[in-house]
Amino acid sequence: MRRVGICVPTLNAGADWAAWLAATRQAANGYRLLVIDSMSDDATATLAEAEGCEVRRIARGDFDHGGTRGWALELLADCDIVIFVTQDALVASPEAFTRLVAAFDDPSIGAAYGRQLPYDWATPVAAHARLFNYPPHSHTMAAEDVTRYGIRAAFLSNSFTAYRREALIAAGGFPCGTILSEDMIAGARLLKNGWRLHYCAEAQVYHSHNYSLFQEFRRYFDIGVLHANEPWLLEMTGRAEGEGRRFVASEARYLLHRAPWLLPMATVRNGLKYLGYSLGRHHQRLPKRCKPGLSMHAGYWRRNA
Repeated sequence: MRRVGICVPTLNAGADWAAWLAATRQAANGYRLLVIDSMSDDATATLAEAEGCEVRRIARGDFDHGGTRGWALELLADCDIVIFVTQDALVASPEAFTRLVAAFDDPSIGAAYGRQLPYDWATPVAAHARLFNYPPHSHTMAAEDVTRYGIRAAFLSNSFTAYRREALIAAGGFPCGTILSEDMIAGARLLKNGWRLHYCAEAQVYHSHNYSLFQEFRRYFDIGVLHANEPWLLEMTGRAEGEGRRFVASEARYLLHRAPWLLPMATVRNGLKYLGYSLGRHHQRLPKRCKPGLSMHAGYWRRNA
């Protein structure tokens, strides 16, 4: 019988945290539930302890997207499967985790991620982003699929993904010190080591963001920084612009039928995303003092000053 652990990194989880804990505990099916809290100012850690979670606290400055998750792999050393979920991803059904874990019945699967549904309050732009990245049908990617699907073949999400622990560690684990997308790097490492990645559309959470124009710019600046700092990723999977064009075309069709008045703003938004990405790809040419203001993860620049 598999031993399964669930890890959620937290910081000031807010008013919905108690409901999140209750829903997650119900779906956890006896799995270990580990909370790594970055010294929240609210009752995040206290409520988690009251719910029976294992809680570890770290200084906010010590949080690292990949490094903290790597530490979780050490803390959950007795687990065969480790699920990472974020504090804003709410399970859509009590079977969400068990359906995701069932993907590992296939011994070739190194990681599996579930479907993310938009919240009811998601804007049409935010809803399309969920539907584009998380379609209703499951699929599996292997190293040979990189030629056809490019960077999408290595896609995983840090909001709701399970890993075969020993396979991930053997492949190099999570990267330390990356600005974001530690999940995609882990996925690419698993592919290189001969494992397959599974998308399980039947395992579902609610998770979406209504990003402002500037937030989108800053997010894509960070993606550009990642691709500049990890050139092997694009060397392995190909340039990311092709996937971007496919997204823009899909979004235009979606908005044309559901919210055509948003098309002009979507054009501006996509232009800002491309500008942010391009600046991030060439961030070495920018003055160091301006980078935190352009980035969604300003703390990264403080740690790498």
